[in-house]
Amino acid sequence: MARVKGGTIHRARRKKVMDRAKGYFGSKHRLYRTAKEQVMHSLSYAYRDRRQKKRDFRKLWITRINAACRDNDISYSRFINGLNKAGVTVNRKMLSEIAIDNPASFTDLVGIAKDALNGKTAAPKKIEKEAITKKAETKVEKSVKEEAVDLSKMTVAELRELAKSKGIEGVSTMKKAELLDALK
Repeated sequence: MARVKGGTIHRARRKKVMDRAKGYFGSKHRLYRTAKEQVMHSLSYAYRDRRQKKRDFRKLWITRINAACRDNDISYSRFINGLNKAGVTVNRKMLSEIAIDNPASFTDLVGIAKDALNGKTAAPKKIEKEAITKKAETKVEKSVKEEAVDLSKMTVAELRELAKSKGIEGVSTMKKAELLDALK
């Protein structure tokens, strides 16, 4: 049988390992054997930690929710139980964000959970109404911002016509900046 040399495939395999080992300390990025060993360990750590990361984030969210719950005189487990009884389905990531960014809303959720634990219900409808009104308010704010942007793009003649239609006096002598201020 003829001898078969590794050649380019052998070199490519080693080069791949050495490229992955770039930045490692000491001989782990210089010598093939130690680099190969370290790359294998690194890949196994990466595989393991992709799963570990999910656990770590859930722990973090639970810790944040628990801290906010303690500020509102309820334990984390009773809070989650109350939300489940009330029929509120909010994941822990969002609960932790609410606890950080909007403590007043989190206090409302705690109130809903406490009511559900005491046997009272009908609170989720209140949350839905609040969410709908917040969405409507943000749409109005966006339209106001868009209108302001549109005003700055308009010419002076167009701004004067708009000001006249709104009943603003002394439009003919105003400059563009004054027209913008008057229209706002």
